[in-house]
Amino acid sequence: MGQEPWPTELRLSEGGRMLNVSFDDGAQFALSAELLRTQSPSAEVQGHSAAERKTVGGKRNVAIIAVAPVGNYAVRLDFDDMHRTGIYTWRYLRELGETAPERFSFYLEELAAKGLDRDRPGEK
Repeated sequence: MGQEPWPTELRLSEGGRMLNVSFDDGAQFALSAELLRTQSPSAEVQGHSAAERKTVGGKRNVAIIAVAPVGNYAVRLDFDDMHRTGIYTWRYLRELGETAPERFSFYLEELAAKGLDRDRPGEK
C-alpha cells in the first residue's frame, strides 16, 4: 500500500474563518472554521459512541485562533469559543476536505431537526 498524502501547507485565511490545507499529491482544500468546529474529533463533540455525538449550533462566525502541531501526525485547532480539545490528524483533515459539502449539508439537516441554528449557541 502506498504512503498516504502528506500536508505541505496549513494556512489560516479570512481572519481565521478558513483553514487552507495542501497535500503533496496536489490536493487542496479550503475548510471553514465552522465545519472544523462542528465536526471536531474531540470526545466533547463526538462522544464515546454515536449515541453521544453532539450537534453544535451557533458556530457560523467561529474562528480558529491557533494551530498547534501534535507530533508529526496531526494539529490541534484552538477556536475563539475556547474549544481546543480536537486533534485533527492528517487523514481526518483529508477526509473532511473530500467530504466537506456532504458533511455540511448533513450538519444543516441535523440543526433543523434538533431546533438549532448556525447563529444561536446550543447543542443537542
